[in-house]
Amino acid sequence: ERVYVERPIFDAFVARLKAGAEALKIGEPNDPEANFGPLISHKHREKVLSYYQQAVDDGATVVTGGGVPEMPAHLAGGAWVQPTIWTGLADDSAVVTEEIFGPCCHIRPFDTEAEAIELANSLPYGLASAIWTENASRAHRVAGQIEAGIVWVNSWFLRDLRTAFGGSKQSGIGREGGVHSLEFYTELKNICVKL
Repeated sequence: ERVYVERPIFDAFVARLKAGAEALKIGEPNDPEANFGPLISHKHREKVLSYYQQAVDDGATVVTGGGVPEMPAHLAGGAWVQPTIWTGLADDSAVVTEEIFGPCCHIRPFDTEAEAIELANSLPYGLASAIWTENASRAHRVAGQIEAGIVWVNSWFLRDLRTAFGGSKQSGIGREGGVHSLEFYTELKNICVKL
C-alpha cells in the first residue's frame, strides 16, 4: 500500500499507475473481461472506505478512485470499491502507517537509496516488498536490507510453493511453504526425564 518512486520519474510513474488503475474492469469473477472484483464483505468495505475518507481528511491528493463504483443493478449490492491512489500524505498518516488491505496505495517520492530503505523499514510490518530496477547490483543490495519476509525483484506475487513464505516484525512469525509446511502437520513433543 506504500509505493516509493525515485523523484526524477515520480510524475510519469503516477500518471502511468493512474492509467493502469483506471483501465481495470470491475466485475464478477465469472466475467472473462473483468480483472478486478469486490472485497470480501461489506464490513471490510466500510473499513477500506473509512481509510479513503481519512486520506482526504489528512490532505491527500486523490489521483484516482476514492469511492464506490456504480455497478449494474444485479451487482449493486456487492462490496465494491474503486482502486484508489493518493499522493501528498505525511509519512505518519494512518493511511500510510496502517495495513488497509484494500485496493489502494500512497505514492511518495524519494531521493536516495538509503532514504527508500529507511522508509520501507519504518513500520512495524514486514510481510512483503517489491523492488523494481534495471540495476541488478542495486536490487541485491537493497533487497538484503529490506525487513520483509519476501522481497520480489521486478515481479510481484510470484512464488514457487516450495520456497519459504511468511512475514517479519508484526506481520507474523514462522514460515510456510516447502519443508516449512511440515510444521503445520507435525506436533512436536518434548519428553524431559531426570536421570
